[in-house]
Amino acid sequence: MLQAVVSGLLLGLIYSLVAVGLTLIWGVMDIVNFAHGDFLMLGMYTSYVLYTSLGIDPLLSIPVAGGFLFVVGVVTYRMIIRRIMHAPMLVQIFTTFGMMIFLRYVIFFFFKPDYRSIGNTVLSGNVKFLGVYVGIPETVAALGAFLTTGVIYWIINHTRIGGAITATSENRVAAQLMGIDPDRIFSLSWGIGGAAAGIAGALLSNFFYIFPEVGGVFGLTAFVVVCFGGFGNIHGAFIAGLIVGLIESLGGYIAPPEYKHLFVYSLFIFLLWLRPRGLLGVT
Repeated sequence: MLQAVVSGLLLGLIYSLVAVGLTLIWGVMDIVNFAHGDFLMLGMYTSYVLYTSLGIDPLLSIPVAGGFLFVVGVVTYRMIIRRIMHAPMLVQIFTTFGMMIFLRYVIFFFFKPDYRSIGNTVLSGNVKFLGVYVGIPETVAALGAFLTTGVIYWIINHTRIGGAITATSENRVAAQLMGIDPDRIFSLSWGIGGAAAGIAGALLSNFFYIFPEVGGVFGLTAFVVVCFGGFGNIHGAFIAGLIVGLIESLGGYIAPPEYKHLFVYSLFIFLLWLRPRGLLGVT
């Protein structure tokens, strides 16, 4: 049981980081980015390419993956999202869904549907602590996710640019009257959201299989986490990520592993029925 709890918390921290980027974009712009999981996939392939072509360890490729996905997020906003800002929600949904398909099949074209992994990294092996075996790559990934989430939280709550993002998310017209450029804030939010997904992808590449559809695995869970915690709420996304990781891990402990997601989605549906805006969503 303790083993399942520890594994669930480590996994939950990764879910939290992925969800924080997604909920930030939603909180500022009210747009659901269905391609967010595929931004994570691009982060994983960035680490894979750097490792296979230049021999750079995935741990050292984290800044590159984060920076690259920051640029991808900004370019995505400026070239695509800005053009549909005032379009009906259905147009926005189909646009980000189309981006998801496009990114996925670009990777299919260049890398084929093969499952790939990175071996012989500086992070390998297990440690035993209080009778619990913990994988070193998973532990470092969870710590990295925790630190990155903490940095994003600090930026949002303790910096001038974070104050501008918060003001824009609460009332973009009033923020504009105070001299804040909403277009710049939207662009920055997409950049931060993309960087969070890229860093999560680089952390995961140390121990998780890399394949074109891996973004769907984490993207769907990130949506559950964001709904669970409350759309646009970073605190909620962090707490909900831990809860979802725990439920998933404990579900695989008390039932066959193939049914572990059943517990997550059952609780998710129950919560939507009980509290549609999520745990910390504003009512």
